Amino acid sequence: MNTLFAERLKKLRMERNISQAQLAEQMFVTQSTVARWENGSRLPDAIMISRLSGCLGVNVSSLLSAAFDSGNAPNIIIVDDMKAAISASLPILEEVIPSATIMGFTRPSEAVEYAKANRVAIAFLDIEMGKVSGLDLCRTLLQVNPRTNVVFLTAYSEYALEAWDTEASGYLLKPITPESIRTQLRNLRYPLFSGSTVR
Repeated sequence: MNTLFAERLKKLRMERNISQAQLAEQMFVTQSTVARWENGSRLPDAIMISRLSGCLGVNVSSLLSAAFDSGNAPNIIIVDDMKAAISASLPILEEVIPSATIMGFTRPSEAVEYAKANRVAIAFLDIEMGKVSGLDLCRTLLQVNPRTNVVFLTAYSEYALEAWDTEASGYLLKPITPESIRTQLRNLRYPLFSGSTVR
């Protein structure tokens, strides 16, 4: 438990009159993730600390004194160029996999950097993301870690065939539901380790 970082984060947030929910929205994480950072039960990694420094308007070095330890919680990312899609998906993923560390990214390059610094168990990827295709991002993430389960999220069923050629673990049509996520988790190429809680 890191009370020093927790106290520093809470103090900065309150000084700026920002609620946990507002900070979570800016960070593309769930409110409970912010709460865990503030109670010291979980610590953000370098990328998240960089985001926090931007959201709170402080120098990143003032937050980097925290030790990083993700413990045994699986890292799950969701990458979509639409902020609303990430915001809608985060609580569903947290409901189904409450033990996971779940991060959202609107920029594929940030997701790749996160994957290089953290072992990503599951990557939920939109397919159409402006200049970058989710199919190409899938290939990049699998080069970083071949055991990452990639699940495509899209509103377009015509991509299904091409998606399977990338060695992805699954393909879900938006909007996702808790049941569709549970079904997908049962069919992962590389199952989550036994310590992960799935509801």
